[in-house]
Amino acid sequence: MIMFSGDSYHTIAKPSSGSYKEKGSRFMSFAYPVRSSDEIKQNMLALKKEHHQASHHFFAFSLGAGHEITRSGDDREPAGTAGKPILNQILSAGLTDILIVVARYFGGSLLGVPGLIHAYKTSARDAIDHAEIITKFVYEQYRISFSFSFLNEIMAVLRSLSAVIIAEHYTDECTIDFKVRKSMAADLISTIRNLHHDEKLISITTIPVSPDT
Repeated sequence: MIMFSGDSYHTIAKPSSGSYKEKGSRFMSFAYPVRSSDEIKQNMLALKKEHHQASHHFFAFSLGAGHEITRSGDDREPAGTAGKPILNQILSAGLTDILIVVARYFGGSLLGVPGLIHAYKTSARDAIDHAEIITKFVYEQYRISFSFSFLNEIMAVLRSLSAVIIAEHYTDECTIDFKVRKSMAADLISTIRNLHHDEKLISITTIPVSPDT
């Protein structure tokens, strides 16, 4: 089981799919990397349109590096037999920022509660097994303003702690927007502030993290 470390998390690089068959029923699973509720809705609508003949569409998702938002849906199946097994597969794999949808094509035979749970669990796992799992990092983002005379020192600190420059503007007064991994942020800010005892000469403020980070 892959767990969130506080500095990094795991998701999938691109959509993947899987399947499972039982007593004539087909369970087709689709996994999507997502970052927002809007992306989840768009993928759900597109899949339901493509697989409009499926008898059910079940889903589960997790958003946020620490699984801050999770949800699942059973789409008229007995409670806990579809969405929850799918979500459990997401969580047991340690994945987030992911949506999994399972479309069921009914084959005429009832599977019972244990059979349904096994079918949705297995089909969801198959989509995960076919996915490319990647590691992403949690970033904090800052804006720093300072006199041009500090430029070389500031750039040396940013490079030493692998900060990523997002935007920069150089005149007599320099401004740099950058992001840094959460685990390194405190050391970087402390190092920069220690460059000069007069804090007015170097201003550091937090700014919203870019959506693509």
